[in-house]
Amino acid sequence: MGDMNTKDFLIGTLVGGIVGATTALFLAPKSGKELRSDISEQAYNAKERTAQLTSDVYEKGNEWADIAKEKSSNLAKAVTDQSQQVVDKVKDLSATAKEEAENQVEEAKSLAKDLKEDAEEAGKNISETVKSEVKDAEKKAKQAAKK
Repeated sequence: MGDMNTKDFLIGTLVGGIVGATTALFLAPKSGKELRSDISEQAYNAKERTAQLTSDVYEKGNEWADIAKEKSSNLAKAVTDQSQQVVDKVKDLSATAKEEAENQVEEAKSLAKDLKEDAEEAGKNISETVKSEVKDAEKKAKQAAKK
């Protein structure tokens, strides 16, 4: 939008200058030879100004293009760097999560082993208690049967 306004302004200035110079030449009281000479001179001046404006616009366009290329290159580099940082963080988080999960699995296995050992111990104790009570009950039954 800004480029179009600048372009329109330059074209308007050029056309306005040519129209103004031509009008001044035609309205000034001069002989045909002088008028033709002035028109030729004004046409040459207009041609020179147009060439100069074209050159200036071309140079500015190249400058703006270079600036745009540089900024887009810097932006692309920044995006690449930030993307790599994100990838690295995700990898670190993934490795940390994996390690944490492995630790939890090992802890769960250890707890299961402890529970199994505790259950076996409790089972042995209960079994011995039941055997002992059965023996006591048999003794009492034998004693009661003898009486």
